[in-house]
Amino acid sequence: QVQLVESGGGLVQPGGSLRLSCAASGFTLDYYAIGWFRQAPGKEREGVSCISSSDGSTYYADSVKGRFTISRDNAKNTVYLQMNSLKPEDTAVYYCATGVVWPITIATMQWYDYWGQGTQVTVSS
Repeated sequence: QVQLVESGGGLVQPGGSLRLSCAASGFTLDYYAIGWFRQAPGKEREGVSCISSSDGSTYYADSVKGRFTISRDNAKNTVYLQMNSLKPEDTAVYYCATGVVWPITIATMQWYDYWGQGTQVTVSS
């Protein structure tokens, strides 16, 4: 059984930082893409970032480039999202998701098969 569990969300002030973690079980990340989505009230789900667990290539939505960094530890089956310089518009529920897709891009994140339950990130003063 594939399971993804997010953690690390919370309340942070604008300009602050937060680190999200996603612990995967029931499979190995070696052959999967894995990434983060977010969904804010009144907006559609947005692919934020993804990473290839095979070669470590990373991809980012334009809205977070230069501020967010995705990384993974295949040995621990864990992926991280370091979020810096947070803005109020980053407020959303953040979801970890994974799947076997090719090519690995932001656009192909829509085909991921497995999803976590999400963690709330709120950026507010």
